[in-house]
Amino acid sequence: MTNQPTWHHPGGKLREVGPEALTDGELLAILISTGTRNKPAEEIAKEILERFGSFKGMANQPLSKLLKMKGLGDVKAIRIAAAFEIARRIVNEVLADHEKA
Repeated sequence: MTNQPTWHHPGGKLREVGPEALTDGELLAILISTGTRNKPAEEIAKEILERFGSFKGMANQPLSKLLKMKGLGDVKAIRIAAAFEIARRIVNEVLADHEKA
């Protein structure tokens, strides 16, 4: 028996080894969910990260810029924007709690 991973997509990897083990591209691919006929979600995620440089570079982009990315329709772009807003709110709560302490 080999030590080959049993996952075939980033979601399976997350389940087996935890979110910390995933690359930024793999995490983004989970949000993207499905790719297009000619491009898997992982490749779309890689192109998005290359365009914006990082999650930080993506975080402050208007939704219209995400909507212009090939492979992202309304639902996928909105899902990504919502994830960044959730992260922003978490950071704001943590910072507010830190200021109170």
